Amino acid sequence: MNTATSEFIRLHATEDVRQLAFQAARYPDVDMRLALDQIAGRQAAYTKLPTWAATDGLLYPPHLSMEQCSSEQTAHYKARLAERLCPHAGSLVDLTGGFGVDFSFMARSFTSCTYVEQQTHLYEIAHHNFNLLGLTQAHIICGNGIEHLESMPAADIIFIDPARRDAQGAKTVAISDCTPDVLRLVSQLKQKSLYTLIKLSPMLDWHQAVVDMGRQGMPVCEVHIVSVKNECKELLLVAEGEKAAHSPLRVFCVNDNEMFSYDDEAEGNYPQRILNGDITPGKYLYEPHAAAMKAGCYGLLTKQWDVTAVASNSHLFVSTDLQADFPGRRFRITAVTSMNKKSLKTALSSIHQANIATRNFPLSAPELRKRLRLKDGGDVYLFATTDTLGNHLILITSPC
Repeated sequence: MNTATSEFIRLHATEDVRQLAFQAARYPDVDMRLALDQIAGRQAAYTKLPTWAATDGLLYPPHLSMEQCSSEQTAHYKARLAERLCPHAGSLVDLTGGFGVDFSFMARSFTSCTYVEQQTHLYEIAHHNFNLLGLTQAHIICGNGIEHLESMPAADIIFIDPARRDAQGAKTVAISDCTPDVLRLVSQLKQKSLYTLIKLSPMLDWHQAVVDMGRQGMPVCEVHIVSVKNECKELLLVAEGEKAAHSPLRVFCVNDNEMFSYDDEAEGNYPQRILNGDITPGKYLYEPHAAAMKAGCYGLLTKQWDVTAVASNSHLFVSTDLQADFPGRRFRITAVTSMNKKSLKTALSSIHQANIATRNFPLSAPELRKRLRLKDGGDVYLFATTDTLGNHLILITSPC
């Protein structure tokens, strides 16, 4: 990077890159594409990677790589997971290095760590950044991860983050459609790792992925569903190598600082308890967070917490007493109304603004808002759902 480009980045660090792009002709000595990538990257890092944003001199990749990289919060989670799996500070190999965020956080717990990336520009960025981040023990390789897997010695943990877009750029959701196809690498991964940590799209059917891995002879012992601010961000599968102590599958549901886990096989023994009776004001309503919803462990929720489901497909739960540690949002029901016009008018007479959610209901939230003529926001939360008798109800609530 030349001096003019460095100075341009420093002077325009907080400005809109879209507006700066129009001024390129005024700065012939500036590598404008590089400058805009750095300005946009650091701006994104202030919220996504605050530790990196606070480190002067780091380089950032083009927009797509920044968009796809882990946040600091999810990278920290993977670092803690890797440290638990390998508490003796052994060896880590990242076969799909990318921008290197996950690797940079995990590597600090390992005495030997190897990063492999085949795209030269990402490799060069990682090489530069890892030095500034103090990762002196990192072995950085520009090459093909699959080829490296074939020749590398065994490692305690292999990390792999397969690309979740096909050749046309469309997102894929099946593990076999990702690149590289982890299922085709199972025999080598089993031999070369104690554990393989696989990062996958939150859109993926994790149940099927577990089955697919098992069929290939590499059982999955842990599934981690990681959400941030109630948005599911990633799935992590921990697959066992040949020398691992085989364990039954355990599922971890994470949302920010909340976490609960369960034995997947045992969860199937817990049928979902359904409400037998009316939903009345004074009861408490619960909406599971995104990780619990992705897990689909509704029977477990009704067993572990003293709640019952509004209906079999409502994904909403109620209780008489407050379950303060329920994994999700908690509300107090203040009123219940049917969709009868007269009942609606009475129940909503003093409400002009509300947050609206629909669960197992014939209308979407925007459609219902339009029908009810309510503004968005405020302190009132409306949940539209269908009870066990097929009645369409609106539950008027306030947060606990």
